[in-house]
Amino acid sequence: MKTALIQFEIAWEDKSVNFRKIESLISAFPKRIDLIILPEMFNTGFSMNPAELSEKPGSETFVWMQRIADESNAAVCGSYIVEEDGSYYNRWIFVSPENEMYIYDKRHLFSPGGEDSLFERGRERVIFTYKGFRICPNICYDLRFPVWSRNRNDYDLLINSANWPAPRQDVWNTLLKARAIENQCYVAGVNRTGIDGAGIKYAGGSVMLGPSGETIASGIISDEGIIFSEISYSELSDFRRKFPVLNDGDDFTINS
Repeated sequence: MKTALIQFEIAWEDKSVNFRKIESLISAFPKRIDLIILPEMFNTGFSMNPAELSEKPGSETFVWMQRIADESNAAVCGSYIVEEDGSYYNRWIFVSPENEMYIYDKRHLFSPGGEDSLFERGRERVIFTYKGFRICPNICYDLRFPVWSRNRNDYDLLINSANWPAPRQDVWNTLLKARAIENQCYVAGVNRTGIDGAGIKYAGGSVMLGPSGETIASGIISDEGIIFSEISYSELSDFRRKFPVLNDGDDFTINS
């Protein structure tokens, strides 16, 4: 599966500018892509202003994602603010050219930034299949909680869409690599660049990692750009067969 991780400076609370910027980057794709991965809150930045920026399910941003998927003939995914039944969610959405749609609500809300006081946390761990890969989505802060994304032989690609601040860049790098190694999976970490409306700086560091923690493709720190990579299910299966660590994992349950 061919992937494109879009690392860019998100315009603060300006959806139309961000849509145009992403479209411009996608228009420069030199080859066919199967999956386009965007950062957390890609249309607004990590804003704690859900009352003004949230959308109902199936509204403006979702319609835009459907159009991008159709025009590029590639699935597109990332998170934005959704209001449903009176609650706000940091909701990751996947849309394919075939009109497949999957959603994941951020489980671990960033309490140091007040996200937990404004948003409803997700209750469901989500796994779905696309192009032969079982995909498990996470959002930013979820990366710090390995039990939530523990692979029980049920997924192949872990995606983390993030707004991960530059002062904790080394933590981002370390945790992404740990998740790849412990779960014997591909890991796509997509982070933004630039400075947001709260004055927080981001350095990107978007990367595709392999199941032994090796870097398959990575972006340039602090630069906008597209990180292209190709991942192979057969190579992943061979690696797991030769070194079947997942078979020795512990069984457990997660309370909702």
